[in-house]
Amino acid sequence: MRVLEIDHPLVAHKLTVLRDATTRSSVFRQLADELVTLLAYEATRNVAVAPVEITTPVSPMTGTKLTNPKPMVVPILRAGLGMLHGLTTLLPTAEVGFLGMVRNEETLEVTTYANRLPDDLTGRQCFVLDPMLATGHTLIASVNYLHERGARDITCVTLLSAPEGLKNLDDAIDDEVDLTVVTAAIDERLNEKSYIVPGLGDAGDRLFGVVD
Repeated sequence: MRVLEIDHPLVAHKLTVLRDATTRSSVFRQLADELVTLLAYEATRNVAVAPVEITTPVSPMTGTKLTNPKPMVVPILRAGLGMLHGLTTLLPTAEVGFLGMVRNEETLEVTTYANRLPDDLTGRQCFVLDPMLATGHTLIASVNYLHERGARDITCVTLLSAPEGLKNLDDAIDDEVDLTVVTAAIDERLNEKSYIVPGLGDAGDRLFGVVD
């Protein structure tokens, strides 16, 4: 598993504002969108391409185009929806699938409650969007779900990651999967409630408000 922690002043600036408890939801959503676009630049560095012959106003040349099958972007509901526009802005030809994952806060067990994905993902590059990699259980379940459908090239894009979650993900995922994690920051640790410290709180609630 490869881990890319993006070291860039704009990433650090936007993430700092996201962390601030006084940042309201509208600003949080806007900055999350901008931050994901910056992360997407690195996340798509190895997107599959092929040569294509074109003619400019001056001369013929060999350019580059994205290959088929198209990449698949998979936001994890609900918080991953806040990252979708930021990635598809940079990769507009990608197709979008959805996974609904819910974690039992006591047992930390993850179950799937929604799935809008092709049955066969063989040959597809998949980009999984989830703001927080805390324990890693949700991303482990998501990656395994995609792997069972044939995906081998999977990139997870997160705003924040915890060292514990990264280790759990690395330990749990089959070596057949070419797995990359792109994150804005690797924080210190998890607290007793499995929240990332210093973190930014509950990303879903901060993006969309508290749902009782």
